[in-house]
Amino acid sequence: MYFEQIKTPGLGCFSYVIGCPLEGVMGVIDPRRDIDVYIHIAEEHGMRITHIFDTHTHADHVSGAQELRASTKADIYIHESAPVGYEAKKLKNGDEFQLGNAAVRVLHTPGHTPDSISLLISDLSRSPEPEIILTGDLLFVGDIGRPDLPGEKILDEQVENLYNSLHKTLGALPEYLEVCPAHGQGSLCGRGMSAKPSSTLGYERLTNPMLNYPNFADFKRAILSNLPMRPQSFSSIIAANLNGAALLPKCDSAEYAISADKADEFRQAGALPLDLRDAYAYAAAHIPGSINVDSSGGSILNWIGLVIPPGAPLVLILPSGKSFEEMRTELRRIGYDSIKGWLRGGLHAWLDSGRDIQSLQYLPASALRARLAGVNPPTVIDVRSPEEYKGMKIEGSINLTFDRLLEQSACPEALNTETVVVCQSGFRASIAASLLQAQGCSNVSLLAGGLNAW
Repeated sequence: MYFEQIKTPGLGCFSYVIGCPLEGVMGVIDPRRDIDVYIHIAEEHGMRITHIFDTHTHADHVSGAQELRASTKADIYIHESAPVGYEAKKLKNGDEFQLGNAAVRVLHTPGHTPDSISLLISDLSRSPEPEIILTGDLLFVGDIGRPDLPGEKILDEQVENLYNSLHKTLGALPEYLEVCPAHGQGSLCGRGMSAKPSSTLGYERLTNPMLNYPNFADFKRAILSNLPMRPQSFSSIIAANLNGAALLPKCDSAEYAISADKADEFRQAGALPLDLRDAYAYAAAHIPGSINVDSSGGSILNWIGLVIPPGAPLVLILPSGKSFEEMRTELRRIGYDSIKGWLRGGLHAWLDSGRDIQSLQYLPASALRARLAGVNPPTVIDVRSPEEYKGMKIEGSINLTFDRLLEQSACPEALNTETVVVCQSGFRASIAASLLQAQGCSNVSLLAGGLNAW
C-alpha cells in the first residue's frame, strides 16, 4: 500500500494519497485546488488516479476535486447527505472500496458538518484489520472539529452529533489506530491543534482535553464557550464547494504585472490593494486604503480570509522573495480568484510615480507607558480574543476583536483621536491598524512587539 500525507502551507490543511503501485491505482482524499502534487505522485509511482474523496463540504479551502476530475476523469465521492450541485457518487456508512492492497471503509461521523465522514484504511498485504483512520475534521491531534460552521439553526444537533461520533462511533475502534486528520496547527477549523501531524486513538483518548469531559453537558458547554473566529471567506468557500468550484483558467502570469498607473486605475475603480510585505515595511510607507497581511510568517491565508471580502478584486503588493505565481496559487486555495495584477516594481514604483502614501508609527513599550501617564492619553485598542484579554491587558484599553472591527464601516473613535493598536506579538495589530486607516482613522500607531514587549 502507498500512503502519503500532504500538507498545504499557510492553511494548516492535510490531504492524503492512498493507492497500490502494483495494481496502478490511487485515490486522493481532500485534495487542494492546485493538483500538481497528486499528478506528480501518480506519475512517479505508476498509478492512475481513480477515486477522489471529500470527507465533508469544506469551509476553509476550495476543494480540488473538480480540478482533479477534469484532469484524470476520476469519480468524486462524498456523503449522501451533502446537497452538492455537481455530479458525484454518494457514500453511505459502511461502504467499502479496494485500491489494490489498500482497502477503504466509510464511517459516517457527523458533527463538524452533517455530511462528515471518516475513512478506515487497511493495508491488505499485512492484514485486513484497519491501521489508519482519516478523521477529516472530526478529530484532530489535540483538539476536535468545530460544530458551528453549518449554521446556528442546527448547532445543537451538530454538537450532539459531534459528541456521539467521537464517543460512540470512534469509541468502538481500537486504540492502536493511527489518527490522520484533515487539519493541523494553523487551521481555524479547531482551536488548540498540536503541531504534530498524526497521533493514535489511544493517545488522543488519554491526552485530548475535548475527549475527557465526564458528560455531554460539560462537553457542550466547553465547545461552545470559545469557538474560533469565522473568516468571512468561509461562506463563499462553502458555496463554491457545494456548487462545484469553477475550473482555474490557464493564463500567462506575465499579463498580471501592472504599472503604478494601472494599479491606481484599478484602485479607483474599486480594487483593494493587498499589501503582503512585512509589517514594518508596510508601516514605513503604503498605498492609501491598502490592507496589510504580513506574509513573512506562517498561516496567512486564514487572516486574508478573515479581513478581505470574498470576491473582492485585488491588486497585490508583493514582498521580496515571493513570486506572483506562488501568491496567486495560495489565494486561489481560499477562493480569491479576482486578482487584477501585482504592482511591478513594488512600492518603489508607486513612490516614483509621485502618488500619495500613508504610514504608521510604532511606539516602543516605554513610550506608550509615558503617553498613557501623561495628559490626553491615547485610546488603546486590543484586538486579541476575550480570553487572551482576560489573561493580561493594558489598563484602560478597549477590547475590540476582529469580528467587531469588521462589522464597522467607519473609525470606532473620532477620526483624529490618537489610537494605539495592540495584540500579543504585533501581527494582528498590523492588520487591524491597516483596517482602521482604511476606515478613515487618521492618527493610528502600534505597540512595537505587542504585549510580549509590554
